[in-house]
Amino acid sequence: METRITEIADGIYRLSTYVPDIAPPAGFTFNQFLVLGDEPLMFHTGLRKMFGLNRAALARILPPERLRWIAYGHFEADECGAMNEWLAVAPQATAAHGQTGCLVSLNDFSDRPPRVLADGEVIDLGGKRVRFIDTPHTPHGWDAGVLFEETTGTLLCGDLFTQLGDDRAVTDGDIVGPAIVAEDMFRYAALAPGMGRTIRSLAGLAPRTLALMHGPSFTGNGAAALRALADDYDRRITAEMAEALRPLAA
Repeated sequence: METRITEIADGIYRLSTYVPDIAPPAGFTFNQFLVLGDEPLMFHTGLRKMFGLNRAALARILPPERLRWIAYGHFEADECGAMNEWLAVAPQATAAHGQTGCLVSLNDFSDRPPRVLADGEVIDLGGKRVRFIDTPHTPHGWDAGVLFEETTGTLLCGDLFTQLGDDRAVTDGDIVGPAIVAEDMFRYAALAPGMGRTIRSLAGLAPRTLALMHGPSFTGNGAAALRALADDYDRRITAEMAEALRPLAA
């Protein structure tokens, strides 16, 4: 395996590791994102077992010890499994997440006390500004959240739009259709009643780049893509509710 680097927006880099043995024959990508600034931030740590690959890749952009912030979408091995390995090599780095994530997981998991972020709180990285947005149960995880980099209009959207394969690093094509296929296969979303509303609220940010954790980054009309994804989840939730209520109507 190798970790490849692509600049997906000004000063934002995608570090991508393709694993062909997951969901063959298409395979699956695991992506971390480095946001440069006076205080660089990494979104997602990657799996603990991939730490060596990711550290070597990040070192091609900047010395790993310069990392100042480490954030992630929700508590799961690929999102934050290597958290403490990164904290060990970056002595000035601080983990950061929302209140729920810190209370239920990060306060205990992190080797150093994390920064608790309120919904909508901004971290000024010096040249870049990232805003934390709570998205509970979207697509899964009580503690789920995303980051929006305001200067480039980049939404670091975690598991939203998850898809198979590794055909390109950046696309301006359809990311909703492949995400529907992956949802049909993995059934990874929580299908919470407010999911569509939460995703549509992200569309209000009008992102110009969508940084997918599993799949290519998207450039273009991010709001339209988010609304289309929200429509699909509304369809799924309506169908699940109808199926659940069918015995009561019999």
